[in-house]
Amino acid sequence: MLLQTLWNYILGFSSLLRSPFFPVFFSLSVYLLFCLPFVLLDLLSSRVDLVRRYKIQPRSIMSWSTVRSCLALCLYNHLVFIFPVTLLHWCWRPVSLPEEAPDLLVLLGGVLACLLLFDFQYFVWHVLHHKVPWLYRNFHKVHHAHTATSALTTQHSGAWETLSLGFFAGINPLVLGLHPLTELLFFVLNIWLSVEDHCGYDLPWATHRLVPWGLYGGAPHHDLHHLKFRSNYAPFFTHWDRLAGTLHTHED
Repeated sequence: MLLQTLWNYILGFSSLLRSPFFPVFFSLSVYLLFCLPFVLLDLLSSRVDLVRRYKIQPRSIMSWSTVRSCLALCLYNHLVFIFPVTLLHWCWRPVSLPEEAPDLLVLLGGVLACLLLFDFQYFVWHVLHHKVPWLYRNFHKVHHAHTATSALTTQHSGAWETLSLGFFAGINPLVLGLHPLTELLFFVLNIWLSVEDHCGYDLPWATHRLVPWGLYGGAPHHDLHHLKFRSNYAPFFTHWDRLAGTLHTHED
């Protein structure tokens, strides 16, 4: 009942949802909104000991030049690469909005399935772009310009990486035949987890502290990847790195 009420409310914006501009507007606005609290923490970390205590690399300081370059590259990728692709997709496959909302268990199962599938796809992509020097040098090196992560470095990447990860995220709900509400929730959660992975803070309420048995890596897991390059390739969960022998922690 609650999901149906929520979906009915969202359907009130159906003209916006059907717009070719919506995917870029949605992706960019959600991303920047999720980055904002961590940017504020970065501004406070040099002055407030309580904030700096949770910083994974306490000596790293976010500069305004980093903020400008990350924002500029993010906007450039969205306007020059992502928007034309979403426009082609909009022409090829018009948006379909069913009247009924999905069941709660179906929605949650769909979101989890998308996250697990994306986690595997990115793990394989990531390993290849580290193990093959030509791929790393020409496509992935841009993202590793920063050895200390911060929220805005999440989308500091070249066109190929941006489009590849966007393709994985976009194709999975289509392949799984998911409801648009499930798709939206997956996109929001995927953006949040990606930003949290790069935030540079090990906060008490972080996702990796909520998921038991070390199944989820989180910010410490991914920060170590940026610091040492040759470990922790999976974006979210830890099982693929465990199986591949590439899972490292700060205690190792």
